Amino acid sequence: MVTPTPTSPVSVPAAAGKFAIEVEGLEARYDDRVILEHVSFAVKRGEIFFVIGGSGCGKSTLLRNLVGLNQPAKGTVRYFGRDFTHASSAERKELLRTFGILYQGGALWSSMTVRENIALPLELYTQLSRRERDEVVALKLAQVGLAGYGDYAPSELSGGMRKRAGLARALALDPKIVFFDEPSAGLDPVTSLKLDELIVQIRDTLGTTIVVVSHELASIFDIADRVILLERETKGVIAEGDPRTLRDRSDDPRVREFLNRRKEPVGSKGASA
Repeated sequence: MVTPTPTSPVSVPAAAGKFAIEVEGLEARYDDRVILEHVSFAVKRGEIFFVIGGSGCGKSTLLRNLVGLNQPAKGTVRYFGRDFTHASSAERKELLRTFGILYQGGALWSSMTVRENIALPLELYTQLSRRERDEVVALKLAQVGLAGYGDYAPSELSGGMRKRAGLARALALDPKIVFFDEPSAGLDPVTSLKLDELIVQIRDTLGTTIVVVSHELASIFDIADRVILLERETKGVIAEGDPRTLRDRSDDPRVREFLNRRKEPVGSKGASA
């Protein structure tokens, strides 16, 4: 059972409003190669929002631009109404504290114990004492079902447990938003299902906004409130909405093909020119 942290070690005020994230006119490049262009969308507070699409469509590139690992060539990313893309160094550092990230492999430091990995953001961003940090770490481990595993090395954990440990670290600062990069990658179906259930539990219990980069249809249909679908050829968003509605009712055969995992017959409804 996920339970809220009694006292948050970091309190970052957020502007009032409907949206946790707003992206306007984003363009992403690697040198002179355009990966994404004219990308605009918004993520509501408390929503489970998926970024989906085939290989090479720019999902991971979009994530890197959203969290500040890459700077957009054009456009703006706003968190809770505040400009992140063009923020000063101090403002950006403050906004960075409002979200956590779970990378594909968990991205745990192999030279540290699980406990030390989770405590790292607390050491970097708070003035908590060692005892207080230990209390937060114990709570985060309990939230993800890893109570008692703090002294383990990452190499001693299974793939699913490493994902959970990475999630505990992403939750360390009580973020308002958590980003997941292909969370089901490398997991068996049962472990993937349990991680999906944990994601929903975190949203429902803590009110966290969730953004997931994925192409796993089972997860998309089970837990997503809304999605955007990226396409490699158009370098942008070709659909947005409830994935179940898009699967069944979209007029775009590219959307139906992706969400139904089958090729549309020639001349089908809404075929592109």
